[in-house]
Amino acid sequence: MSDLSTIRSEVLGAVEQAADLAALDAARVAALGKKGSVTGLMKTLGSLSPDERRSFGAQVNQLKGEIEAALEARRNDLSASALNARLAGEKVDVGLPPRPESQGTLHPIGQVMDELAAIFGEMGFTWADGPDIEDDWHNFTALNIPPDHPARQMQDTFYLPKRADGTPMVLRTHTSPVQARTMLDKDVQKMLADGGSLRIIVPGRTFRIDNDATHTPMFHQVEGLVIDRTTHMGHLKGCLVDFCRAFFEVDDLPLRFRPSYFPFTEPSAEVDIGCSWKGGELKIGAGDSWLEILGSGMVHPNVIENCGLDPTIYQGFAFGMGIDRIAMLKYGIPDLRSFFDADLRWLRHYGFSALEWPSLTGGLGR
Repeated sequence: MSDLSTIRSEVLGAVEQAADLAALDAARVAALGKKGSVTGLMKTLGSLSPDERRSFGAQVNQLKGEIEAALEARRNDLSASALNARLAGEKVDVGLPPRPESQGTLHPIGQVMDELAAIFGEMGFTWADGPDIEDDWHNFTALNIPPDHPARQMQDTFYLPKRADGTPMVLRTHTSPVQARTMLDKDVQKMLADGGSLRIIVPGRTFRIDNDATHTPMFHQVEGLVIDRTTHMGHLKGCLVDFCRAFFEVDDLPLRFRPSYFPFTEPSAEVDIGCSWKGGELKIGAGDSWLEILGSGMVHPNVIENCGLDPTIYQGFAFGMGIDRIAMLKYGIPDLRSFFDADLRWLRHYGFSALEWPSLTGGLGR
């Protein structure tokens, strides 16, 4: 009994006085380890008579339980104290200056896509997507560019292995195939038959074999398409005038429409915006120069027919432009290749806050 009382006093005292978790573990080992004082008592049970063993064993087990409870309580106290000390040491000093740079910025391409969505969304357009890998029919034939058409030579195409059925495959050279896929959709055709109007924009990646300061093998385009029974060239002009003035944020931006040729529109027009060059710097707005930014026109009747619609009933307009190009013009980016260099210094300079969503009322750009 005297051994039990002495060991209880020594062990519980060591547990109470443990200053940290390491000291507490040392107290545990001294009492309950292989060579611990309580473990030693358990080893003496074999030398006692059955009655003594029963009585003494119960006392040793009770002591062991007391020590384990004391260890657990002290461990919780020390853990809480350690956490509080850590939290006190990790407090943010609000008096410190802000971080030298933001945690991330939005790429100009993403920013311009958001701006396009904001502007055309106000006009009733919805966003449409399609595959990057296209079959030859959707990329060319449906858009009035049959196999022997000379317009195929205007696009440096990445050709891919044919499908098992012999269907030619390509990396899409424009986002126009999504126009065809949308018009072929049965739900869209039913909506048009019921007197509705199709209005979509199609931003996305496109691919052509070209690479210099203003061309890259992968770049971004946006197509726009309106199909209904009454849309005409005047609607096309009004839509693009409103878009250009909103995007470049110049209320009186002059525009001109020049006759042009595209196989999928008739009549077709290039659209120029007014600008000036002063000291070698481009300024968009009224000036003595013009800058071509996009192509447009009324959807060719052959395209409407190829997409399962009656061109004697339905008509519409389409337009397309390079997202990279208009981003360069608006934000003064001189080299298209830098868009894809993954240079953080460039992105810090030209990037945008990911938390500031562009809108016509709140402002589009910087």
